Amino acid sequence: MLMNTWRNNRYIAGLITIVRIVLGFQWMSAGWNKITGSESFDAGGYLTHAITKPVMDKATGEAIYPTYNAFIEHLVLPNVKLINIIIPWGEFLVGLGLILGALTVTAAFFGIMMNFMFLFAGTVSSNPWLLFLGILVMTAGDNAGRYGADRYVLPWLKRNVGVKLIKKKNNGVGSSDSKARGATDNL
Repeated sequence: MLMNTWRNNRYIAGLITIVRIVLGFQWMSAGWNKITGSESFDAGGYLTHAITKPVMDKATGEAIYPTYNAFIEHLVLPNVKLINIIIPWGEFLVGLGLILGALTVTAAFFGIMMNFMFLFAGTVSSNPWLLFLGILVMTAGDNAGRYGADRYVLPWLKRNVGVKLIKKKNNGVGSSDSKARGATDNL
């Protein structure tokens, strides 16, 4: 009942519109400041710090997220030049999507993913707050973009992209099944 209201009520859509615009502004300004800053953005120091001083369990002294640390050390840090492009533009585009209400759930999802990555590295700052707001937006589903570009974008995607994907799938394995069903119908 509550989720149905959260995902379909127009007043909730208005509330979520305010939340997504505030959240989008936070993401967009963070990305824009990195893109246009006087010094080029470099995540190398941050990533190195995440590896050398990981989030530790105070009782055992062991790293709490060893798989995340290995991911940073072996995949992300060797590709830091690419990461230096992905993070600022990712933040900017997440913010733009949330502000415009275009692909809102996707933008909220990637914002949530970035928040988790920052939290796993030990950066708290505003990330828990942004994570909470992102979850509110994402759980609203299509209702989050009701008063935004999703009102036009989602039906267009369903009509043009979704139908083509279904047809493509049915032209493969499913087509022999339909021929077999047609042959038995004549019996």
